[in-house]
Amino acid sequence: MDMSGKTAIVTGGASGIGKAVAEALHARGAKIAIADLNAQAAAATGKALGGFGEVVDVGNEAALTRFINKVERTLGPVDFYISNAGLGVTDGPGWGAGDAPNAAWDLCWQVNVMASVFAARHLARRLAARQGHFVITASAAGLLAQIGDAPYSATKAAAVSFAECLAITHGDDGLNVHCLCPEGVNTPLVQGIEGGAQGLGGYLEPEEVAEALLKAMEERRFLVMTHANTPAYVATKGQDRDRWVGGMRKLRRMLVEKLGRPM
Repeated sequence: MDMSGKTAIVTGGASGIGKAVAEALHARGAKIAIADLNAQAAAATGKALGGFGEVVDVGNEAALTRFINKVERTLGPVDFYISNAGLGVTDGPGWGAGDAPNAAWDLCWQVNVMASVFAARHLARRLAARQGHFVITASAAGLLAQIGDAPYSATKAAAVSFAECLAITHGDDGLNVHCLCPEGVNTPLVQGIEGGAQGLGGYLEPEEVAEALLKAMEERRFLVMTHANTPAYVATKGQDRDRWVGGMRKLRRMLVEKLGRPM
C-alpha cells in the first residue's frame, strides 16, 4: 500500500502497538501525528516519523478535536486514523467482576470506547469521502473475555461493537473500518503482569501485529485477529456460549491455583 504524502494519526502511538503501527505507516510513506500521554516520547516519535506528537487526553472530546484540527492544518487531511490508545485496570482488590471502582470503569469507558466515538464523530464522513481508513484497536478480550479485568473486557467488547456500527453505517460511503483484536502482545500493558499473555500461550511482538494490521488494511478486511488460535476460540464461543463460559471458569480456577490468589 503506497501511503506517500498521506497523513496518519495514531493515538497511544509513543509505545507498543501504536508505535509499531506508526512506524509501519511511515515506512510506506505516511506523515505521522502521535497522540499520547507521554509528552517526551510522543514528541520524539512524531518528529522521527515526519510529523509531530503531543500530549492528548483522547477521552476528552474537546482536546482530541483540537489535536485533529491541528494535524490537518499542519500535515494535511487525515487519511488514516488509528484509534489505539487503551487501558486495563484489573478487578482488584476483591477480584470480583464488579469490584473495580467506578472511577476505573469510567476511565476505561472514556478511553477504550468514547475516544473512538469522538474521533469518528469528527472524521468519519471526511475519511469516507477520501476512501480513508479508521482503525479501532480493540482486543481479543472484546471477542472473548479477559479473566480478572471486567472493565477491560466489557469496554473492549463495546469497542468491537462500535467498530461494527461504524463499518455498517459508513462502509457504503467509502470508509474502510478495521477492528484490531490481538491476544497477548509484548507491550507495557502486559509486561510485568504475572500469569499474563506469555503464561497463557505466548505473545507477539508489536511489529508483528502492525504488519498483520497493514495487510488487513490492504485487503480491506474488517476484523483483524493476529493470533492463530483466536478464530477457533471465537467460533467455539459462538456455537455454544454455555460451554465457553464453563471453559473460562475452568481456566480461571487453574490461574487461581497457579498464582495463589484470586483473579
